Amino acid sequence: MTATGFGKVAVLLGGKSAERAVSLKSGALVLAALRERGIDAHPFDPAERGLDALIGERFSRAFIVLHGRFGEDGTVQGALEFLGLPYTGSGVLASALAMDKLRTKLLWQASGLPTPAWEVLRAGSDFASVAARLGLPLMVKPVNEGSSLGMTKARAAAQLDEAYALAVNYDRAVIAERFVEGIELTCGILGGEALPLIRLETPREFYDYEAKYSADDTRYILPSGLPQARERDLQTLCLQAFHALGCRGWGRVDLMLDGDGDPQLLEVNTAPGMTDHSLVPMAARAVGLAYPDLCQRILELATTDADGTRHVG
Repeated sequence: MTATGFGKVAVLLGGKSAERAVSLKSGALVLAALRERGIDAHPFDPAERGLDALIGERFSRAFIVLHGRFGEDGTVQGALEFLGLPYTGSGVLASALAMDKLRTKLLWQASGLPTPAWEVLRAGSDFASVAARLGLPLMVKPVNEGSSLGMTKARAAAQLDEAYALAVNYDRAVIAERFVEGIELTCGILGGEALPLIRLETPREFYDYEAKYSADDTRYILPSGLPQARERDLQTLCLQAFHALGCRGWGRVDLMLDGDGDPQLLEVNTAPGMTDHSLVPMAARAVGLAYPDLCQRILELATTDADGTRHVG
């Protein structure tokens, strides 16, 4: 598609979530990249004005660079469906499911896909019993939050109370998940194809918010160092995990290889970061796709659920 064929494009950035700062940074880079390609792109912050302004200002489609709540959870996607504007990334239901770590794991489990054992935590949970059943260490996570916000690695049952208290500040629903010791990997998805795997190494307890966006001590290993056949198998698994939730367009699947080399799926990101530290642009570069080209390709994939293109199976 030519630059003029996209019409007037809204780059949705900022928003109201705890990931606003990252979204603003991602959005500014996406905006500059689209303009470099001659596309009539404009910033649009839903925290500052209502989405109905998109119609009044005659926008033709939306590039979603919102992260977290109200951006990746189906909320904005539903509003854009109502307005009839094509948008990047997954649809309403898939976005909501992928944002919800508990429902993601339940769907993967029902689909026979591997994911670490977990339990739902509540204020009255017997944390010692949870630790005994799942084993230690545990990752305590808010169910509906991104960028590792509110997460804690608990090495002892006595730490679960404090970890729960932190997580519940971000979401009322909290899970404890068995921590997987091993190799951390991520797989970008673009247009139904898996990008090269990236291996992540951090000296921190886990790949947290600082490691993702600001730290200089995270190692990104690309190529991953895995045998080609093994990488292809894992890419196939990531595509299965992506499609099990009904996702489309682009995104990222995070996973671990445990001590036996077996994969364990962690989560799907339907609007991944697009900063200079971000992983999908890094993987795209490895296959010769420069940042502006990546942004244009994502925009070309913009659609709506109403178009009948939602992935099933």
